[in-house]
Amino acid sequence: MGRVVKVFRTLQNHWKKSTFAACVLSYGGHWFYGKHCENVLRREACQEAREFGRKLIGPQVPLKKATVILNPAASNGKANSLFEKNAAPILHLAGVEVKIVKTDYEGQAKKLMDLIEHTDMLIVAGGDGTLQEVITGLLRRTDEESFSKTPIGFIPLGLHNTLSEGLHLITDNKVRCITSATLSILKGETVPLDVLQIKGEKEQPVFALLSLRWGSFRDVAASISKYWYLGPLKTRAAHWFSTLKNWPQTRHASLSCLPPVPRPPDVPAEKPTRPNLLYRIYRRLQNYWNPPVEEPPVEPEPEQWEDKQISTLELTISTQNRNPVKKRTDDFMVLSVEPDTLSVGQFITEGTKKAEKQKECTENALRLEASACHVTLPQEGAGFYDIDNEAFEAMPVEVRLLPRKLRFFCSAERREELAQVN
Repeated sequence: MGRVVKVFRTLQNHWKKSTFAACVLSYGGHWFYGKHCENVLRREACQEAREFGRKLIGPQVPLKKATVILNPAASNGKANSLFEKNAAPILHLAGVEVKIVKTDYEGQAKKLMDLIEHTDMLIVAGGDGTLQEVITGLLRRTDEESFSKTPIGFIPLGLHNTLSEGLHLITDNKVRCITSATLSILKGETVPLDVLQIKGEKEQPVFALLSLRWGSFRDVAASISKYWYLGPLKTRAAHWFSTLKNWPQTRHASLSCLPPVPRPPDVPAEKPTRPNLLYRIYRRLQNYWNPPVEEPPVEPEPEQWEDKQISTLELTISTQNRNPVKKRTDDFMVLSVEPDTLSVGQFITEGTKKAEKQKECTENALRLEASACHVTLPQEGAGFYDIDNEAFEAMPVEVRLLPRKLRFFCSAERREELAQVN
């Protein structure tokens, strides 16, 4: 008992050192516990992947080939380490023949896609910017009609992984997010995603999976990192400082839109069984003696464009890929026109919500549905677009929806969660 009293008396006499030591031990214990939990997640994922590798295949059946486009610069240069620790072991244990192609500079993924050979699956390891470059390079290929049928996997390694919310489980644990995304690739369940084709007057088309943003909220979001020294107040401060420089921040543009188009029925993934030989001979004889009557070609109806002048704080053109399993009768993209009547306080509040929660539009925004649209901007001072969180110089463009153009691997658990939202 005397030793216990002596210990407590020593701690009381040296309470500053005791407090510092307690903080260091608490932090160290929490850090080691977090590392232990991450190792447990990796071990469980590798054990599940090993079951895929133990499946028997025929002697003439080749191994599945996967081409990985890896951006080592993503996540502030940590992407390569994250991939080697959390994703690569899972792919190798599953018996997948992996070919890794690393990018060296911004925009290289577009050029590399011209050189990529046909593969069983294409895996993008990076963030929104890497994914946008890969999709653009893929759909610019001369054989994009056949290459676009290759299923695509997305391993979220970047600072911004917006598409991951519609494909994988939402979690703050980086290791769980990466391992879950890699396992969903092995399980093979896919969902179709729409693509935005954005074409200027002279430039080659750019393709996006999420959205195109233009306006004041976008410009402020690009400057938030400059106020890092303000900590949690940097987002509100960036919006407030922008109002001091220029207010009101109204933008003017002209829109020409096409109405939504009916969504065709889903085509079954499995090919129908081939009829027997006698039935095929009978059909050929029938077509020979009674050839089918060719119907005259139907002239397509002229497109009916609807013109609209807008005055807004921000214009957003987005797909519905945040919930790809939602049932829809029409194919369309959503045009969100923010009102230009917000006060300074409302601008700061709504801008903070959009920046922190990745909201596409505010509650009072005007929502339009269109299958294609022309965006005409003023000649000077148009600023920049954000296309899937990547900056592009703003210019007059035609934005057209390519419905269900690509297929992405999706987590079955996340698919059930999104289906319950419908």
